[in-house]
Amino acid sequence: MLFNGRNFISIAKLAGTSKQLLRQFWYGAPAQMNVHLKGRDLLTLQNYTAEELKYLLWMASDLKQRIKNKGEYLPLMQGKSLAMIFEKRSTRTRLSAETGFALLGGHPSFLTTQDIHLGTNESLTDTARVLSSMTNAILARVYNHNDLDLMAKEATIPIINGLSDLYHPLQILADYLTLQEHYGGLRGLTIAWIGDGNNVLQSFLVSAAKLGMHLRIATPRGFEPDLRIIKITEQKSKEYGTKLLLTTDPLEAADSANVLVTDTWISMGQEEEKKERLKAFQGYQVTMKTAKSAASNWTFLHCLPRKPEEVDDEVFYSPRSLVFQEAENRKWTIMAVMVSLLTDYSPQLRKPTF
Repeated sequence: MLFNGRNFISIAKLAGTSKQLLRQFWYGAPAQMNVHLKGRDLLTLQNYTAEELKYLLWMASDLKQRIKNKGEYLPLMQGKSLAMIFEKRSTRTRLSAETGFALLGGHPSFLTTQDIHLGTNESLTDTARVLSSMTNAILARVYNHNDLDLMAKEATIPIINGLSDLYHPLQILADYLTLQEHYGGLRGLTIAWIGDGNNVLQSFLVSAAKLGMHLRIATPRGFEPDLRIIKITEQKSKEYGTKLLLTTDPLEAADSANVLVTDTWISMGQEEEKKERLKAFQGYQVTMKTAKSAASNWTFLHCLPRKPEEVDDEVFYSPRSLVFQEAENRKWTIMAVMVSLLTDYSPQLRKPTF
């Protein structure tokens, strides 16, 4: 007989199992680290400590193991609803949030610009207050990060950044989980970013040092990350004893790196800049020539969707490419965020070594 949550409850009722034991089965024994995230927002990883980041990755590993690998039923979101506001279209963010929340027993409500004109027909303040009265959390994928800050100020429920012009924290959590699974740990890894100084890179910048990872970044002149975020990264690198390199040479960035990462050169809203950007990024395509400069155990990440000019097929479809594992892990990390911000559940899986 398959041992899952429903069977456990039936057996427990017959055996007269205590409510406390049932609660521990569903919500977990107390975590082995002093982290309390319930009720928090997730707007940027800059606001999360090293232990809090590790806790989210631990939670993701736990949920993946229990639900995917063991086939357990964990309705941790039963009776809860999630408002999903999407100014920008998405495949992975939408599917990971929508299917993940539903898998946990909750009800996700997907809202496009055709359904809700954020800050146009109704102010951000009013929207945040209305959704706070009807849902348990808001996941918003927006153009302007300031919109998230205002919603977080006005809402009484957690706000989760599904992407903004400044940060993409959910993507980076998925990247870290993927690297954790592949390398067995994060500390000491060197990540080489080759491409645009965009929101994905800026999420790496505000978090990698906390987990003991080094960054080597190559961007064309004029496409560097936000100077304020660079200054934060320099401070964190000193604090955690990690290395940071900023260059315009992709091969210099790739030198001895464990992980090669790139992203789209033309994000949504930048279509008019396409010609200029393609010219500026000449020589930035990740190829096997790039990989020759990397460490012998190099891997490749890309948050997708991918264009051939960013990375060639030989790298993208090689055994070193972790892009599809990375895409799947969007689901488990976003589930970990929702469980951590909305419930008292604690991981049951043994804490990984980070």
